[in-house]
Amino acid sequence: MRLNRFREKAMQGVFFLTAVTSIAAVVIICIFLFCNGVPAMAEIGFFDFVGGQKWAPTNVPASYGIFDMIIASIYVTAGAIIIGVPIGILTAVFLARFCPAPLYKVLKPATELLAGIPSIVYGFFGLIVVVPFIRDNFGGDGSSWLAASIVLGVMILPTIIGVSESAIRAVPESYYEGALALGATKERSVFKTILPASKSGVLAGVVLGIGRALGETMAVVLIAGNKVQIPHSVTDGLRTLTANIVLEMGYSTGLHRQALIATGVVLFVFVLLITLSMQAIKSRSEKRG
Repeated sequence: MRLNRFREKAMQGVFFLTAVTSIAAVVIICIFLFCNGVPAMAEIGFFDFVGGQKWAPTNVPASYGIFDMIIASIYVTAGAIIIGVPIGILTAVFLARFCPAPLYKVLKPATELLAGIPSIVYGFFGLIVVVPFIRDNFGGDGSSWLAASIVLGVMILPTIIGVSESAIRAVPESYYEGALALGATKERSVFKTILPASKSGVLAGVVLGIGRALGETMAVVLIAGNKVQIPHSVTDGLRTLTANIVLEMGYSTGLHRQALIATGVVLFVFVLLITLSMQAIKSRSEKRG
């Protein structure tokens, strides 16, 4: 008995330590970002930094406006959501409720394999396949908002599919059987009963997918064109916040380097706002339900 109690206490300690480590890692990252980024915002001027439309850190005097890149990041993420979210959710529904067992054995590993492909490989695929296709059929040089949205839409699929499928499978079978007993068709039972009941898990998958799209770097660097501008067409090039950081961090010094870290702070706040917004929507829908 004493040995069992000791083991329980030891495991509780291990679990507590891992939880504290995870929280500490997040706190340390936040402290690093804000301690290095906020002073740069104060020196540049918050509104000049966030609302400025000229990024020229090597000019004299230098300019550190990231507004164009903020809009570009929002545009690319929105495009990825439009492409990836419907496909991901419908694929999850198919895998969970409609897919025959032999086909499931092929499709499920295929969707999981998408998550294991490095982002640079997605970037090369976009550079070799997507960019020339857009250039030949839609005009422009191909490296564009549309190219980045298509590739990111594919990249977020495994996250949305995996989380959404698990959420759909977690719904009690009695919900489905009850809908059938009331005369609903199989499709109506799934889309009107099972899917709404799993909306919390599906929403979590969407949030994770949005976070992946907003934070993606290497694939976007290769195919987005890296032009600091607000795109007025899907064929225009753009530069996202993450691309700006990776392109210039290697040679940046002083205020320039701090401004790039401050860009990371803005990106962090964006992800935080998206998460909080989704949580608010989730809580409101649960209250109504």
